Amino acid sequence: MKDYLVKALACEERVRIYICNSTALVENARKRFDLWPTSAAALGRTLSVASLMGSMLKSDKEQLTIRINGGGPIGTVLVDAYSDGHVRGFVSDPHIMLQYNDTGKLAVGTAVGKEGYLEVIKDLNMKENWSGTVALQSGEIGDDFAYYFTVSEQTPSAVSVGVLVDTDNSILSAGALIIQMMPDATEEDIVKVEGIVANMKHISTLLREHDSLEAILEGMFDDVKVLATQDIEFRCHCDRATMKRVLTTLSKEERQKMIEEDHGCEITCNFCGEKYQFSEEELKDLERFIEQYAK
Repeated sequence: MKDYLVKALACEERVRIYICNSTALVENARKRFDLWPTSAAALGRTLSVASLMGSMLKSDKEQLTIRINGGGPIGTVLVDAYSDGHVRGFVSDPHIMLQYNDTGKLAVGTAVGKEGYLEVIKDLNMKENWSGTVALQSGEIGDDFAYYFTVSEQTPSAVSVGVLVDTDNSILSAGALIIQMMPDATEEDIVKVEGIVANMKHISTLLREHDSLEAILEGMFDDVKVLATQDIEFRCHCDRATMKRVLTTLSKEERQKMIEEDHGCEITCNFCGEKYQFSEEELKDLERFIEQYAK
């Protein structure tokens, strides 16, 4: 199954559903950052939900940033999502491998921690950004986003998110499912959705058992109405010009050290791990440009 998302309605359009397969997307991130299993699961879960949240934006000029920090060893999880289906992000420590002793499952909650917050910042192309912050509930990501939607966006939601990691650390499957109650949802709808969520298999398992996201939804609801589909991918918009602008923010002393002692420099993009090399001559040209511009 390719990486894509589906937006749909069910229960006579009183329930809204978002679902995605993000396996290749998360594997891309794993390779870029050499992620160990628990770091891959934490970032992958967040990237997956972010892909769905990006599709909730109203225009192609809008974007959102998700920041999670629970005080755990993994540090901060930071992800950007865009309305066109691309996401990017990173974790402070990519080399975390923790498991729960009783189940052997990846201990994402322990790695992330729960003594902290989940923050969503939306750039809605207005004068000021919108932001919502909630306390982490478990650090397992899914529970935390369900709480965020319910408290911060006043939309009761069920969130299932998962990343299945193979023995060689590659990603076997990854994805997310968000089920939201519309304002006109009935008590019967709520009970039905609660039953579906309570009895459904893990999202990473469902993705391996079905050929399409539509098939997964049809197995849950008997009146699914697909509204839209969209391809998703891990993609960063960094480039050499952006990194050159970063160099201009450094002090003249720092740039001179790069020229005289290092004879060049290498800048790594935090969001995608892409490396950009600048030669000694390029740095000298940049310095001459800065001096001329400052006159």
